[in-house]
Amino acid sequence: MTNLLFTNARLIDPENGTDATGWLHVADGRIVANGNGDAPAVDGQVVDCNGKYLAPGIVDIGVKVCEPGERHKESYKSAGLAAAAGGVTTMVTRPDTTPAIDTPETLEFATRRAQADTPVNVLPMAALTKGREGREMTEIGFLMDAGAVAFTDCDHVVTNTKVFSRALTYARSCGALVIAHPQEPGLSAGAAATSGKFAALRGLPAVSARAERMGLDRDIALLEMTGAAYHADQITTARALPALERAKRNGLDITAGTSIHHLTLNELDVADYRTFFKVKPPLRSEDDRQAVIEAVRSGLIDTISSMHTPQDEESKRLPFEEAASGAVALETLLPAALRLYHSGQLDLPTLFRAMTLNPAKRLGLNSGRLSKDAPADLVLFDPDIPFVLDRFTLRSKSQNTPFDGQRMQGKVIATYVAGKEVYRRI
Repeated sequence: MTNLLFTNARLIDPENGTDATGWLHVADGRIVANGNGDAPAVDGQVVDCNGKYLAPGIVDIGVKVCEPGERHKESYKSAGLAAAAGGVTTMVTRPDTTPAIDTPETLEFATRRAQADTPVNVLPMAALTKGREGREMTEIGFLMDAGAVAFTDCDHVVTNTKVFSRALTYARSCGALVIAHPQEPGLSAGAAATSGKFAALRGLPAVSARAERMGLDRDIALLEMTGAAYHADQITTARALPALERAKRNGLDITAGTSIHHLTLNELDVADYRTFFKVKPPLRSEDDRQAVIEAVRSGLIDTISSMHTPQDEESKRLPFEEAASGAVALETLLPAALRLYHSGQLDLPTLFRAMTLNPAKRLGLNSGRLSKDAPADLVLFDPDIPFVLDRFTLRSKSQNTPFDGQRMQGKVIATYVAGKEVYRRI
C-alpha cells in the first residue's frame, strides 16, 4: 500500500482556513499526519512539492456522464481522465441520462461502468421521480441501498407540489438528500438569456432573475412543511440570496451551490451568440455575479461545482436559441476558480472550502480535508502557470467549453486518489 511523504508543500487546509508551508504523510491510502517545520523520516516515497500547493481533491457535485444512452458525448473513461487532469478526485454524477437512472438496476449498471473505467471516485445520484417526469417518486430506499448518495431530477423541476412534498417527506424518513434546481419553470421555459437590456438588444428569449427566487421560495416552503435535507444545485442571482439566508437562519436543513461558469462569466459573454456560453440557468448580470462571489466568500453559498454537461458539436452548432445548454468543466474548474484567487476576490482556503470540504460534508464523506484519517485524495497544483486554453486538448469526448482560446492561469501538477497517483502533468 501507499506510503508517501509530501515535503516542501504549501498546504491548503479548508477545514482550518489556513495556507502554510508544511509536510503531509500518507499511508495505506489515508492521511496519517501533517505539520509545519521539519518533516519526519518515513520508510517510503518522498515527494518534493517544490513549494507548490497541495490541497484536498475536488468533490464535484453535479457531473453528467452520458452513460447509458449518449456515450458519444461522454463516457466514464473519458470523464474519469478529465477529472483526474482537473484535480477532481470525486465525481458525484447526475441521473439525467437516457434512460434516467431511476431504478436500482440502472444505477448498478452505471456503478459497474464507473468502477471499471475511472481512476477517481464516482458517487452516483439517482432520479427523484421516475423518468424525471415529476409524476411518481422513485424507490428511494432501494436506490439508497444500491448506492445512491442523493436524489435529483436535475433541471426538470417537479411542478406538482403534492408529488414533490411527498418525495421530500419520504426522503426525510430515509435520511436522503434531495438536490433541486430552483426555477419557476413556466417563466423559464424556452429562455436562452437573462431578462434585461442586453437580451432585448440581442433579440434572445429571456427569463427574469425572479424566476430563480420564486422557485427557491416554493422549495423553502415545502422544506418548512417536510423537514427534508435539501441542496439547491445552482444559486446564480442576487435576488435569491435573502431567501436562502433566512432559510438557513431559521434552521432549515438547506445548503446551496453555484457553478464555476456563473462565478466567472456574465451575460455579456454571449454577445457574439457563441453557443458554448449557453448554460442553464443562463449567464447572469455582472451585479449578480459579484453578489454570488460574495455569498461564496461569506459561506452563504456552500459549494462550487463544474456542472459538467457535455454536448456534441451537432447540439451546439445551431442558432443560439435552439442550441443545447451546457458546458464541459471538469478540467477547467480549477483554473477558472483560480481567476477569483488571482483577482483577490477569494483566497485559496475559501475556494477549497467550497470545492472540497463543504460538498464532502453535505454528502457525509470524510474527504475534502487534510486531517488525520481522511482519505488521501489530493491535488498538487501551481496557481501561477499561464496558458491559453485549447479545447481540442481537453480529455472529455465533448469539448464544449466557453473558455476556449481564453488566457488562464493555474495547472494541476498531480492528482492522487487514496494515495495513488492517477495523473501527472508531463
